[in-house]
Amino acid sequence: MPELPEVESLAEFLREHAVGQVVAGVDVVAFQALKTVRPPVTALGGLSVTGVARHGKFLDLDCDGLHFVTHLARGGWLRWRDDLSGARPVRPGKGPLAVRLRFAPGDDGRAPGFELTEAGTQKRLAVYVVADPAEVPGIASLGPDPLSAEFTPEVLRGIVTGSRTQIKGLLRDQKVIAGIGNAYSDEVLHAAKMSPFKIAGSLSDAAVADLHEAIVTTLREAVERSRGLAAKDLKSEKKSGLRVHGRTGEQCEVCGDTIREVSFADSSLQYCPTCQTGGKPLADRRLSRLLK
Repeated sequence: MPELPEVESLAEFLREHAVGQVVAGVDVVAFQALKTVRPPVTALGGLSVTGVARHGKFLDLDCDGLHFVTHLARGGWLRWRDDLSGARPVRPGKGPLAVRLRFAPGDDGRAPGFELTEAGTQKRLAVYVVADPAEVPGIASLGPDPLSAEFTPEVLRGIVTGSRTQIKGLLRDQKVIAGIGNAYSDEVLHAAKMSPFKIAGSLSDAAVADLHEAIVTTLREAVERSRGLAAKDLKSEKKSGLRVHGRTGEQCEVCGDTIREVSFADSSLQYCPTCQTGGKPLADRRLSRLLK
């Protein structure tokens, strides 16, 4: 799933390539992806892209005051095309293409644009056309952005105080902190040397300060690594930059211990026992009998 660093990098890419472009049309292939009907998606035709913003994991193109907002969900991605003038129409239900946004041809005759695609069977990619991004329910309920100046250690202390939620789940809750998902919560907790199962409300002031530093540093470094990359290269960069997430069975770069995994119904987490849990493996439902 694209998380804050990837969406921020996509926003930067679109600021460079899409701002100033005139929308020629929007083709909705996966009709379930379009979550709004008024104003209609056709209202974007003829409008110019004046800005691009990120709200948590949401990407927002401001088109002369009308906003094209998308959430890429777990299997979605944005693919930039330098020329869509010869793109063939795609029938609904055929392939991963969900939405295609076309810009007017330039002086060279090429019509650039981008395609929103979604892999897998769980179709959760969402597109909204709204007058105000706050009209999107997921944006209206977002917690503070961890890369904003307002996200201070004191704000984080207020978030965790009294919480009985495990810290892994709290970091992933978009209503609590915006933009962090499964991958970067693993990375943050590894950097903070903290168990993913630790109860948020039990953190000391020193632990909160360490966690805040880990959140900000991990995300900023990921954004910086992605800066300047083409949209098509962001996925591979993300994977190469992760220290624990998706690296079950590999050696921890910090201590050399073996990275372990805990699996859930539809996701998993990775962690280093030596760095995060005092050397003790966490119980995995699949392996619980072996760990008793």
